[in-house]
Amino acid sequence: MEQSTGFVFAVDAVTRHVNSARPDAPVRPDPPRTPRLAGARQFAAAALHRLADQIQPTPCKEGPLLNA
Repeated sequence: MEQSTGFVFAVDAVTRHVNSARPDAPVRPDPPRTPRLAGARQFAAAALHRLADQIQPTPCKEGPLLNA
């Protein structure tokens, strides 16, 4: 009795799964997303670039040092 009930449930589940992604199913395009953090990203990037320019070590003007 239990095995036949399980078989019926399994066949029903497989049928629903197989028919869920049919090739002729209607397709809805995703709605366009507005960038929520675009201004904050640009501000953070500019701040980080300015900070990197300030803490960047100055290049050595005498040439490379050789440890010989």
